[in-house]
Amino acid sequence: MTAVAASALYQSFCSKCIVREGCHSHSCKRFQELSIRSPQVGFWGDNKGYVGKRNSYRLSRLHFFCSSKRLHPVSSVSSTKSHSYSSQTAENESVLILMRHGESMWNEKNLFTGCVDVPLTSRGVEEAIEAGKRISNFPLDIIYTSALIRAQMTTMLALTQHHCMKVPIIMHHDETEQARTWTQIYSEDTKKQSIPVIKAWQLNERMYGELQGFNKQETAELYGKEQVYNWRRSYHVQPPNGESLEMCLGRAVAFFKEHIEPQLLRGRHVMVVAHANSLRSIIMYLDKLTSEEVINLELSTGVPMLYIYKEGHFIRRGSPHGSSEAGVYAYTESLAVYRQKLVETPNES
Repeated sequence: MTAVAASALYQSFCSKCIVREGCHSHSCKRFQELSIRSPQVGFWGDNKGYVGKRNSYRLSRLHFFCSSKRLHPVSSVSSTKSHSYSSQTAENESVLILMRHGESMWNEKNLFTGCVDVPLTSRGVEEAIEAGKRISNFPLDIIYTSALIRAQMTTMLALTQHHCMKVPIIMHHDETEQARTWTQIYSEDTKKQSIPVIKAWQLNERMYGELQGFNKQETAELYGKEQVYNWRRSYHVQPPNGESLEMCLGRAVAFFKEHIEPQLLRGRHVMVVAHANSLRSIIMYLDKLTSEEVINLELSTGVPMLYIYKEGHFIRRGSPHGSSEAGVYAYTESLAVYRQKLVETPNES
């Protein structure tokens, strides 16, 4: 890339950047004053996973930072029409997006849902669509979701908003031979315009046993708030004939290590759409939380969480803000270049 071209790309990107400070946003005018030779531009999150003993898991504020690296050439990004994020980027980064499903019909009724297969409410549909807007310009190569309909609905609705306009296709590789044969895609061009969606029961919600279907408030009145709190939040305690968080973690994290982490290691970009407890388990692994810390981990429905996988480490970036905030895409230099390519050729994907 020539100096003029690099300068043009940098100035185009900088003119769109936004810095978050508390609940106020402002144009990053200082970006435009920086020399093209000096900065690597991006945003990062406070990596503290929790605050205080009983506080909820806190999503990070975004902070402006600069470092003394040059921009990489655009050629480090794939030039295909789908603009797949290159697995051979200079920094060898992969994107991991975790998302809890949108509000389900039993969330709305305050019932213990567990592994009961309940669909989304109209609000849950809206949450899924809004989440899709938040991640619409992040690269995605493969998606993992649970075997439950609320997670799959969230996945499909979110993907309707993605910039690449690829079609999410549920894969049936782990089912019968007939299912695999009947769902085979023979067109290579169509395959390139599709995103595989892998269903996995290991990502299902924690099985709440005999609590499933009962109202949470009424159950607390019957058994006592402390007992219900222990069933819901403790690490080791099982609800009657159900799973503890420790048991849920065993299956969810084992699946993550065996199937998802190798994809990230290959440079592929992954989204996982699952449930409060299966995601709490994975986040406990990613952020190295203790069994005491994970008790206070709260995950809202329909809110995506971004991690960067780099050199064997997971770096939490918090939750992307709304799609109108251009600066959210500048978490790393490579992502900034990737997004610039999308902006330059919006109709070719």
